[in-house]
Amino acid sequence: MNSLSVVISAYNEEAKIKDCLESVKGLAAEIVFVDNLSLDKTREIARKYTGKILTRKNNLMLNVNKNYGFSKATGDWILSLDADERVTPELANEIKEKIAIDQRQETNDQVSGYWIPRKNIIFGKWIQHSIWWPDYQLRLFRKGKGKFPERHVHEYIRVEGKTEKLQSPLEHLNYSTISQFLYKMDKIYTESEVEKIIASGKILGWIDAIRFPVNDFLKTFFAQKGYKDGLHGLVLSMLQAMYAEIVFAKVWERQGFREENSAHFLKDIYNECRKIIQEFHYWSITSFLETSYHPLKRLFYKGLRKFKKIA
Repeated sequence: MNSLSVVISAYNEEAKIKDCLESVKGLAAEIVFVDNLSLDKTREIARKYTGKILTRKNNLMLNVNKNYGFSKATGDWILSLDADERVTPELANEIKEKIAIDQRQETNDQVSGYWIPRKNIIFGKWIQHSIWWPDYQLRLFRKGKGKFPERHVHEYIRVEGKTEKLQSPLEHLNYSTISQFLYKMDKIYTESEVEKIIASGKILGWIDAIRFPVNDFLKTFFAQKGYKDGLHGLVLSMLQAMYAEIVFAKVWERQGFREENSAHFLKDIYNECRKIIQEFHYWSITSFLETSYHPLKRLFYKGLRKFKKIA
């Protein structure tokens, strides 16, 4: 019978790790726990659930220690989890079913990995729109067929072979405070994004200082319907815009704080801001159109959107 190894890599997660381990207690034949030299009770708590505890130096490139845990797993399948994630009972049942079906399939028809939808709980609320849902993560894969790239933080597990999607979600207790969001944005995620831009050789200019945050806000709040999550969606969209601005500023810093201040600088800024105002009008009207079901209102918004686009 096919077996499942759950692999978890954690550092100083005593407040969250128990619930994570409890959620897979009846699912996994083996739990491989990589402790990144935690200074709290993380290791002590994990010891109550598994005897397979490995110790590694804490690495800001999180994927390195995760891959190490994969290499030590002995199950036919591996489920990769973070300390702030929980396997719901529905997901546990679906994983069991998929692994059981796999055993009966022909080799040529076998699936090598599964994408799992993830429910992000942010500031106490399940965020159901924008980049936060369904937020598919490739976390379940056949032993020896998958691993994380080790270049950037926000990368998916790469799997050799066929992949499919599961229906039941993984629960992710994402950011619980603004301070946590800002800390991770500064220390982990923006640094990875900056490295990508630097490696590409792209030189950023003044217009990127405006376009980076504006484009991120328009995308998350309007195009990806973050407005449907109310104030949570608005604040998260603004934080994403801040994230983009910090990425720009860090790249600018790495490129030597290159000076740009032409004789037409103020006028150029003014013209760019006019374009942005038109885009806000367009996306606002589009959102009104998408949320209106009255035929006359829809007709009005269509005409207004066309006018604003031309203007």
